Amino acid sequence: MSRPTLQTRKIVPAERLANLRYAIRDIEGIADELSAQGKEILRLNIGDPLQFDYTTPPHMIEAVVKAFEQGKNGYAPSDGIPEAIEAIRREAERKQIRNVQAVIVTEGVSEGIEISLSALVNPGENVLIPCPEYPCYSAVLKKISAEANLYQLSEEQGWEPEIEDLARRVNSKTRALVVINPNNPIGAVYSRQTLTRIVDLAREHGLVLIADEIYDKLSLEEENPVPSLASLDSEVQVVTLNGLSKSYLVPGWRVGWCIVSGEGDLLGPYIETMNKLLRARLSAGHAEQFAVPVALDGNQDHLPEVRRKLKSRRDLVLRWCEKIPGLRCVSPRAAFYAFPQLQLEGNDTDFTKNLLIETGVLLVAGSGFGQPPGTHHFRLVYLAEETILDEAFHRIQAFVEQRYSGNAIQVD
Repeated sequence: MSRPTLQTRKIVPAERLANLRYAIRDIEGIADELSAQGKEILRLNIGDPLQFDYTTPPHMIEAVVKAFEQGKNGYAPSDGIPEAIEAIRREAERKQIRNVQAVIVTEGVSEGIEISLSALVNPGENVLIPCPEYPCYSAVLKKISAEANLYQLSEEQGWEPEIEDLARRVNSKTRALVVINPNNPIGAVYSRQTLTRIVDLAREHGLVLIADEIYDKLSLEEENPVPSLASLDSEVQVVTLNGLSKSYLVPGWRVGWCIVSGEGDLLGPYIETMNKLLRARLSAGHAEQFAVPVALDGNQDHLPEVRRKLKSRRDLVLRWCEKIPGLRCVSPRAAFYAFPQLQLEGNDTDFTKNLLIETGVLLVAGSGFGQPPGTHHFRLVYLAEETILDEAFHRIQAFVEQRYSGNAIQVD
């Protein structure tokens, strides 16, 4: 029996993903080509502490190794192992998050973003997302045929949300409001007054708050701890996202979680839909979850040293930005990202691409995160040792002086 003739028609991908971009990694293709040609690349584009002089706390590694040795290598419960869930509940209590309705363990915060939005938002509906934003949010919305409804952060006001702009953007199809605090890509920490106004806005319009707080333990201003958004109101529906990746120095373990809090009668169907998605993907990694109670309840001695390094490196970046004509940077207050504004002729995409090709310094164009109209920025990760950061800025300075004659150009 003869086989059917093979159809030679090209396989057409889904149209909704035609414009999908992830700027943080998309530029790495050029860097890899240059590296293969023997060019030294200073990679300041990805927030992975373990690429530099940070190490995972040993007691966390011991907990995971012990779990592997005890045979925790099969599927875990879909919502997470009880030991991890209870530790996360204790952490929520310490943060004064009340009225907790559910805790689920996810494959990093990225999966938490996908689960929380996919279970809530229908095609054609929209979610309020800060601009600049972490691009995973808009990527997930594209996957589910929903819209990113961008609200502006004010660079002149330390990157605080513009509440009036935020309120104007709420419409009949708005389902949720994303708050990234501390913020990636800009390192901003919002004031309690701003957070309270955001909560009030969500109460007024019946919005679910998605509170991304993965950097909350990396504040560079210890006298101003970062409050959890959900702690400000026990009735408003909040999904608090957090995980081990950043503060506990294990980004490759992919351990995150969602804490769902608020008025329980309103959240039941939403939580059940989240659980349907969790069951469909079986489970998060099993053995790695045993690091959660050890991390959250155990020794925190690594954190002061991490914050000390980050503060020193943040200050180095700010000194360089003051020194190089055409750069201006709002001081980051947490995490390990700076978002300098380019007051130079041209756009940020060309700047970062040409800088990479000519100097080997790998940054991410600000347009990959969104930015205020008429402005241009780049994101720089300042996790690296100070010698590496100094070398990177020496190259940036030489590049600016050669290409722009060292003169800043007034921009709109």
